[in-house]
Amino acid sequence: MEKTREQITGTLEELSANIDYNSKEVAIILAAGHGKRIKSHKSKMLHSIWGVPTVERVYNSCTMGNNSMNTIIVVGIKAVDVMKVIGKRERNVFAYQEVQKGTGHAVQVALEKLDAGKFDGVVYVLPGDMGLIDPESIQEFKRNFINSGNDMMVLTGIFDGPVAQNNYGRIIRVKDKDVKGKNSGADEGKVIEIMEHKDILALAENEPYELEYNGKTYHYSKSELLENREYNSGVYAFKFRYLMELIFTLSSDNAQNEIYITDLIYAFNHANHSVGASSPSKSYVVMGFNDKSVLRDMENLFRHNVYESLKNIIEIDDPEDFFIEEGIVKQIIEMDKKGTPLDIRIGKGVHLGKGVQLNYDLHLKKHSFIEGGVRFGKGVTIGEYTHISTYPDQIMELRDNVQIYSGDMVKGNVILEENVTIESGVIMTGSDEFPIRIGKNVLIKGTTYIFGSVIEEDVFIEHSIIVKKKVHKIVKRDGEVQKIRFYAPMPAGIDCIESIDNKH
Repeated sequence: MEKTREQITGTLEELSANIDYNSKEVAIILAAGHGKRIKSHKSKMLHSIWGVPTVERVYNSCTMGNNSMNTIIVVGIKAVDVMKVIGKRERNVFAYQEVQKGTGHAVQVALEKLDAGKFDGVVYVLPGDMGLIDPESIQEFKRNFINSGNDMMVLTGIFDGPVAQNNYGRIIRVKDKDVKGKNSGADEGKVIEIMEHKDILALAENEPYELEYNGKTYHYSKSELLENREYNSGVYAFKFRYLMELIFTLSSDNAQNEIYITDLIYAFNHANHSVGASSPSKSYVVMGFNDKSVLRDMENLFRHNVYESLKNIIEIDDPEDFFIEEGIVKQIIEMDKKGTPLDIRIGKGVHLGKGVQLNYDLHLKKHSFIEGGVRFGKGVTIGEYTHISTYPDQIMELRDNVQIYSGDMVKGNVILEENVTIESGVIMTGSDEFPIRIGKNVLIKGTTYIFGSVIEEDVFIEHSIIVKKKVHKIVKRDGEVQKIRFYAPMPAGIDCIESIDNKH
C-alpha cells in the first residue's frame, strides 16, 4: 500500500542527514520512478543485483572511497520503501518528487535541497537502476570530467551488438571539420546533442542532418547516425553554478509534458558552456534495466565477475549457479594473499550470505545455504541441501573437523566443538536465552531435534528430542559411553488425542 504524503515527509525528515558544505561534490541519485515494464509491485530501484538493491549499489559506488561525497536521493513511487533501504547515512538527504515530471524535474527537486549560497562544486547525476556501476568507474568519470575542462559531461556507452538492434539515443559530437572543410580545433569531440533512434529513422535518406555549433555548420548522414555506436547512459557531471543557471529554464512543452535532463545539452551549448563525453573502461557498468530479462542479464554479469575473481583461488563447481556475498569474496581474496592454499570447494547452488567467516579446507556441498554470523573452523564439511544460519547479532561456531550431513538444519546461537558429526535428519536451534553447546566428538543421527541444550563430549544421540536439557557423558563399567536413543519428553495435550475406531 502506498504511504500517505504525511508518512513520506515524516520518513524523509527522520532519515535525511545534513549536507556537508565543506565538500565540493554532490551526487544526485534518481530513484523516483516505478518502472512499469518491470511488472512488479516493488519499486524498480529495490530489485536486487547479487543480493543488494540497485539504488543501494549506486549509492555505495558513489560513496565508497570518497567519504566526503554528499548524496541526494530523489524518491517518488514507493518512497518510504526506498528510503528505508538506504536508511540514515551521513551527508545524505532525500528529496521527494511527488509528481513524476521527468528526469530534469527530478534534478530540480534535488537541487532544492542545496543552499546555493553555500555550495559551489560539481554535481553528478546517476540513475538508481544502474546496479553494475562501481566505485572505480565513478572515480574514472570524475577524473575525466575534471581533466577535460568541460562544464558538463555525459557518460556514454558503446553499443557492441548489431547496429540494427541499437535503439539507444546517439551522442552526436563535433566533427574534425565543418561543411566548409575548416578545422574544428578545440571544438572537435564536443557533444552537440543526443538524437533519439526514432528521430534518426524519420530522417530523409539523401538529405544531411544539419547542426550548428559555435558558428560552424556540420552535416551528418542518416546512415552515419544509425551506425554511430555511442549512446547516452544517463550519468552526467555538471559545474554547479552553470547547472543552477540553466536547469530551471527547461520547458515541459512536449508530448509527454515532462522536463528532460538531456535538454541541458542544448541549454549549455546555447549559453557557450562546453559539453563533453567519456566512456568507461568497463562497458557493462552503464547497464540499466526496464524489464526482468535485462535484470537477469545484469545478475549473470555480476556472477561472472565474481567467478573470474575467485576461479584460481577456490573451486566453484558450477560457475553459473552459486552465490557468494561481496564481503565474503573480499575475505577470500585477503585469505589468498597470505600464501596458504585455501582448499575451499563450493558446490553447485551454494548460497554464502552476509556475515559468514570462512576457513581453510572447507567443503560446502551442493545447494547448502549458509548465512549470518557463522564461523567455520578448519576441515569442515557441510552436506547437500543443508541450512545453516543465525538470527541477527548471534554467532554460530563450527569448529575444526565438524561434519554436517545432507538436509540438516542448524540455526541460531550454537557451538559445535571439534570433531562433532551431525548425520542426516537433524534439526538444531539455539536461542540467546537457551544456546546449544555440543562437546568434542559428539555424534548425532537419526530423526533428532535439539533446542537450547548442552551436550558433553563423546556422547552419541539417535532418534531423540532434546529440549533445554544438559546431557552428561556417562561411562559404563566396560568403558563405553552410554548412548542416548529414542529419548522424548512427556507429551503435552494428550487428553486432546484419541484413537480412531474404524467402525466410525
